[in-house]
Amino acid sequence: MPNHDPSLFARNSGLGSLSGNRLLGVGGFSAVNGLLGGLESSAFPPPAPEPSLAAILAALAPAPPPINHADRYLRAILQREAVDTSPSSPLRLVQKTLWPIIWAWANGHLLSVTPSGSFAKGTANRSGTDIDLFISVSPDIGETLRQVYDKLERALQNAGYVTRRQNVSINITVGGQSVDLVPAKRQNLFMEDHSLYRRKADSWTKTNVATHAQLVSTSGRTEEIRILKLWRDQLGLDWSSFYLELTVLRALSYGSAYGDLAANVSRVFDFLRDNFVDARIVDPANTNNLVSDDLTQAGKQRVSTAGGRARAIQYWRDIVR
Repeated sequence: MPNHDPSLFARNSGLGSLSGNRLLGVGGFSAVNGLLGGLESSAFPPPAPEPSLAAILAALAPAPPPINHADRYLRAILQREAVDTSPSSPLRLVQKTLWPIIWAWANGHLLSVTPSGSFAKGTANRSGTDIDLFISVSPDIGETLRQVYDKLERALQNAGYVTRRQNVSINITVGGQSVDLVPAKRQNLFMEDHSLYRRKADSWTKTNVATHAQLVSTSGRTEEIRILKLWRDQLGLDWSSFYLELTVLRALSYGSAYGDLAANVSRVFDFLRDNFVDARIVDPANTNNLVSDDLTQAGKQRVSTAGGRARAIQYWRDIVR
């Protein structure tokens, strides 16, 4: 007969030494149930908890882009060059200082004295920015644009300032700050168009500084413009800020992503090298005002050559600092 040794059955079944009537007893059932429960918990672990919505979204999110060290370098420069625009800024102090002189000079025809240029456009750099004040006088002032320009210069000289005549502005130094004053006659009281005296051509031109500020400040290209201004100033290039701003907008008008700072500045250098000399840049507020005429061909070539050299340099630290 087969050997029914209880010990053999127990080894093969894994139930220990339970057999015969003992297996049918109450204590036997408790032991079996306990042992089976232990086997079930070790062979089949409990299911993992359901992931949270946040965990699911995090798993589905794209990986962050790699760190762009060129952009980081350029933005660190822009942070260093940030300009104070608070009520106690140099700009506001200059306005307060010059107001009595300008008020007396305008003789009742003053409409406004407002920041213009880089401060109004958001393209100012601390190390290389003149403070621009746009002086609007009424159309019934009864003087030619040249007289308006010349009389403002004399008023500043009589107040003790050393003046430097520029194309459409008069430069002085106030409390260590370089200030450009732009006198302009409003064409009528219903629009923001103004007439400016152009000293180099002994002529006049129509412009609208509000249009200029709106165009540049909302362009999404102010970072690139500020880097180009620093580069220009550090090289000592003769290139007006307005001309530079419009050039950057032209160079980045097609196929340039917003916020791609280093790549976009490189595209501007490409434009300077390949297209700048022959590019026609017009005043967006007056298409008859050809801004690119502000530079001679030789001056344009100097800017173009500098742009080509910058494009060939490998490291940003050797281009702008």
